[in-house]
Amino acid sequence: MRDIVAFQGIHGAYSEQSIRQHFGDTVDVLPCPKLSDLFEALQTQRARYGMLPVENALAGAVSQAYELLMDSDLRIQAEVVLHVHHALLAPAGTKLEDLRFVRSHPQALAQCEQFLRRHGLEPVPWYDTAGSAYDLAQDCAPQTGALASELAAELYGLEVLARQIEDVPFNFTRFFVVGHDDPPRGEYNKTSIVFATRNRPAALYDCLGVFAERGLNVTKIESRPRRNRPWEPIFFLDFEGHWQEPNTQEALARLLQRASFVKMLGSYPAVKTQLVGI
Repeated sequence: MRDIVAFQGIHGAYSEQSIRQHFGDTVDVLPCPKLSDLFEALQTQRARYGMLPVENALAGAVSQAYELLMDSDLRIQAEVVLHVHHALLAPAGTKLEDLRFVRSHPQALAQCEQFLRRHGLEPVPWYDTAGSAYDLAQDCAPQTGALASELAAELYGLEVLARQIEDVPFNFTRFFVVGHDDPPRGEYNKTSIVFATRNRPAALYDCLGVFAERGLNVTKIESRPRRNRPWEPIFFLDFEGHWQEPNTQEALARLLQRASFVKMLGSYPAVKTQLVGI
C-alpha cells in the first residue's frame, strides 16, 4: 500500500501543512470531511497513516480525536507539533485598505482579533480556515478576505496581504500520526495511555504514583467523561519513555493492578518542547 496520509479538512488545512512538515512535500494525501472519516479511511486501507489534531496550545484538547483513538485499534506512530501562523488572503489585485470583511473559522478569527480591530475589519465566521480561502477563490466576494495558511493561498491562487498576524506568538497545534503498526523507537519517546480509576479514596493518587516512583515524567493528563458509566471519568495520560524500557514496563504493570481499565494508545518518537520554542 502506498504511503497515503489522511487528514480532516480540505487542501490547504493546517493538518495538511503538518503532513508536509513531517513527511515532506511529495507525500500523497487524502482529505476527509470528518475526523471519523479519517479513521474509516485507515480501517479500509485507503490510507496508511492519518494526521490527527489532538491539542492546541490556546484552545486545548480536541475531545473527539481522543474519543476516536480510544475506540479504535490504531496506534500512535509519531508526535508532530506545528507552529500555526495565520495569513490574511484576498483575490489577486486586492489591497488591505480595500477589505471590510474577513472570513475564517471562529478560533482563527479570535486568535487574530487585535489585527482585525486595528485595521477595522469585520470578522465573518466560516466553517473552516482552508474552506474560507477556497470559497473566497470561487466567489471573489467584494471587500472580503480570508484567514488561512499560506499553503491555502498557494493552492487557491490568492494573494497574501499580511503574514503571521496572530495576536499570540505561541500558537502551536499538536498532532498524532496514527496507523496500524508499532513504530520504531526514537531518540526521545513518549507513551500515551487511557485509564480509569477504581471508585475509592486516593485512587488517582495511587495510579499516578507508579510513574513518580520510577522517575517517569508525566507530560499531560486530562479527564474525560466515561460514556458508558456516568460520573466515572477516564484519564488520558502521556509520559516520557517507551514501553520496551524496564522502568516503563514496571510502571504499566503496577498501573494494571491499581486501575480498573488501562489501554495503550502507543509509544512513539516525540518532539522535545524546547525544539519548537514552547
